[in-house]
Amino acid sequence: MQEVFKKYMDYLQVERNASPYTVRNYTDALMKFFDYLKGRNITSLKDVNKQTLRDYLSHLIENGYAKSSIARRLSAIRSFYRYLMREEMIAVSPAATTVSPRLDKRLPSFLTVEEVKRLIESPDLSKPQGRRDRALLEILYASGLRISELVNLDVEQVNLDNNEIRVWGKGSKERLVLIGKPAHQALTDYLERGRPELLAKKKSEALFLNRYGGRLPARRVQKILDKYARNIDKKVHPHMLRHTFATHLLDGGADLKVVQELLGHADLSSTQIYTHVTQSRARKIYLSAHPLAKKAVKRDE
Repeated sequence: MQEVFKKYMDYLQVERNASPYTVRNYTDALMKFFDYLKGRNITSLKDVNKQTLRDYLSHLIENGYAKSSIARRLSAIRSFYRYLMREEMIAVSPAATTVSPRLDKRLPSFLTVEEVKRLIESPDLSKPQGRRDRALLEILYASGLRISELVNLDVEQVNLDNNEIRVWGKGSKERLVLIGKPAHQALTDYLERGRPELLAKKKSEALFLNRYGGRLPARRVQKILDKYARNIDKKVHPHMLRHTFATHLLDGGADLKVVQELLGHADLSSTQIYTHVTQSRARKIYLSAHPLAKKAVKRDE
């Protein structure tokens, strides 16, 4: 199994160009699946059948794993077995018709316009790190970038003349994202007065730098958000600003397909979750603001 697993990992990285995050997650999921098979004295992948997978899912449920975690593990196993079929190591995948647990629908969290304003205005612009943080926050909200896309940006990908940033997203798919005037101003200020100080005499193509002049890592971005989120008394993660970007665009009347393109979603269904957010928000506003709606709620109670 280990030799086949190694070849599959090479396939993911070289041919599929999977992100380090995907490779790490698939590695973890498959190694734990192999441990389960070993515990059942199953030493050949050809001996795994649909019942084996059903038993494995039951094992995960009994041990208290979340539905989302179980679904991710099954997704990794499906991908692995598709590879085995592609290499003609097996004829039929036992994972193809194995059903994932139904996930509970959770609407993405987002910030209000006022909360975004307070968050973005928090950095101290008298310091190079503050100028960097201001530009970073403006870019996250203005463009809806994923955290991996943000930290991997190089200076040459930014076109301030057209207010565009060229991004390579999932699967190395290229797209253009747009930024508005506030993000343009913050980024210009950082490039002219913040980044040169952080860079010092070092050389780097990275757009966002740490205090040593190297590329800013994703974990540091989370610490930056933790620092400024104290001003709004709310836990903020990078993906929340992506959710906020999409929600505010739809609230403002943006077309769903345009939002899909800006987010880099391959499937429109991934973007449609934000329509549920705006509908849910509209309902709450209606019930709290409309006088007859208030009376109707009281009568129902």
